[in-house]
Amino acid sequence: MVRNTLTSVIDTPRLSALTRAARLAAGALVVGALGFHLLAADAVAEEAKKQITIAFIPGIASDPFFKAMELGARNKAKELGVNLMWQGSASDYSPQTEMPFVDAALTNGVDALILVPTDPNAMQPAVTRAQSMKIPVITVDTTVADQSYLTSFITGDNIDGGHQAAETLAKLIGDKGKVFIMSGSASATTDVAREKGFREAMKQHPNIEIVGIEYANSQPANATSAVNTILLKYPDLAGIFALDGTSGTGTVAALRNANKAGQVKLVGYDAYKTEVDALKEGIFTALVAQQPAKEADLALQYAYDVVTGKDVGSIQKTVVIPNVVITKDNLPETEKYMYVQ
Repeated sequence: MVRNTLTSVIDTPRLSALTRAARLAAGALVVGALGFHLLAADAVAEEAKKQITIAFIPGIASDPFFKAMELGARNKAKELGVNLMWQGSASDYSPQTEMPFVDAALTNGVDALILVPTDPNAMQPAVTRAQSMKIPVITVDTTVADQSYLTSFITGDNIDGGHQAAETLAKLIGDKGKVFIMSGSASATTDVAREKGFREAMKQHPNIEIVGIEYANSQPANATSAVNTILLKYPDLAGIFALDGTSGTGTVAALRNANKAGQVKLVGYDAYKTEVDALKEGIFTALVAQQPAKEADLALQYAYDVVTGKDVGSIQKTVVIPNVVITKDNLPETEKYMYVQ
């Protein structure tokens, strides 16, 4: 009995010490596990706080069409809480000036690329490089030759815009006479489609002759020079179709120089403030307006959806946004489509 009592006396503290040690070890495990979960939660929270960066490369950043597009993009980026990297050439619409901005964006590791390709073939390598980096690409306004990798291509209805311009101009000139096409680019997919639509529709008007086409390459001065030349060559010119805003701006200057403003019927594309003002003066007889802010808004939404994996089922591979024909008569209802900068 004495030995048992002694053993009991000796073993009890040891047992208590072991119990305390076990409890401490268990507590350490709990704290460790809790700490791990807290660190993991912090990592998730930190990851969630990282802002999505979307690069948007326009054809030429200074053009009023792209200024209106930029406004739509910035408003949408603010709404979505994403970082918008808007960069583009200030003065030249060309693959040579556009590609460095694309390269810089991809090098910076953006989450998505929205691109307005200045040439469908020359800008194809930009899409190929983005694909190799698994960066989704959306093209807006214009596009590339191979659209298979694109998340979406968003544009205005350019074929229909060409049709509308042709029908409007034919009516204005009494369905007969010589007309001239002042284009922006020989390769931009939008201008190619507008020209195609215009020529298709003009086939239904055999008494109208298309006497030529020139390209301004987004430089109004080039358009002014080309139209000056065509007016000298064809003093009986009845009408002009200016395929984009800068071509229209340059054409207006040429018609004023030749004192033929209003005499030669001018149908333009886009709705710059200067163009709408010229419409009010009677120099333009009609404008085919696009909706650049709406195009940018949708592009940002699609880019956000594909990066986050949210609502990807609603993304359409091709989106064609209707145009609006603005005339002096319907201006009270259509002036809201003027490009806001």
